[in-house]
Amino acid sequence: MSSCKNLEKNKKKCNCTYEPCSHKGMCCECIEYHWFASKELPACFFPKDAERTYDRSLENFIKIWSKKIG
Repeated sequence: MSSCKNLEKNKKKCNCTYEPCSHKGMCCECIEYHWFASKELPACFFPKDAERTYDRSLENFIKIWSKKIG
């Protein structure tokens, strides 16, 4: 894990509920991990209720935000 000058600030805003996550607060690593490893988006792209489902697929992101945006 690399260092991040915004680690503590990022952790306060991170809505990830997966507790053993080693990427919390390391936004660059989190995005890289989720997108390149699984073609999914990180928790911060989702509203809190949707994040808790752990369905972070692009399809779910589009479905959720299409409904919210109208």
